[in-house]
Amino acid sequence: MATDYDELRTEVKESQNDSLEALKSASAPDARSVVRELDEADDMDSVGIPGGEFVAEELIVQVVPQGDDEFTCYSCFLVRHRSQVAREKDGHCIECEG
Repeated sequence: MATDYDELRTEVKESQNDSLEALKSASAPDARSVVRELDEADDMDSVGIPGGEFVAEELIVQVVPQGDDEFTCYSCFLVRHRSQVAREKDGHCIECEG
């Protein structure tokens, strides 16, 4: 007797029908109530985090340009030394190539 291995098994078919019926019978929330809940959540976000502080400090970072003996990996976008290049034409580092 030939068996069609691409056909769904009977227990899978039954479980799909059961889950579809469960979704159809589930009660969906009213669209207006969802919008109201989202608006209330936005109002609470504007109040701030209880116990949190807002610090108005400016960070100063010195940017060092890429050196002649460095390259930027095309996969992880880290600047690495030329000795860590896997293949020159690909531009990937040893860690990303491996």
